Amino acid sequence: QVQLVESGGGLVQPGGSLRLSCAVSGIIFFSYTEMGWYRQPPGKQRELVATITSGDWISYADSVKGRFTISRDNTKKSVYLQMNSLKPEDTALYYCYANTDGGHWGKGTLVTVSS
Repeated sequence: QVQLVESGGGLVQPGGSLRLSCAVSGIIFFSYTEMGWYRQPPGKQRELVATITSGDWISYADSVKGRFTISRDNTKKSVYLQMNSLKPEDTALYYCYANTDGGHWGKGTLVTVSS
């Protein structure tokens, strides 16, 4: 059974930083799996934040370029999202996604950026 468990969310002031983690289990070929982070702001639709392929090809949404960094550790079967210079509009429920076997989602971790 595939499980994705996000952690690291919380309340942070504008300009602050957070590091999200996603621990993955149940995917045998994790190192070959494209992974991503998505977010759903309050009252809005889920949107792509960043993706990382098995070959470490990375893409970002324009709204987070230069501020967020996605990375992965295949030995730990984990994916990370370093978020710097956070803005109130980054407030959202952040989800980890595994692009395999039709796709798998975590339950999300809440990030609130507010003074």
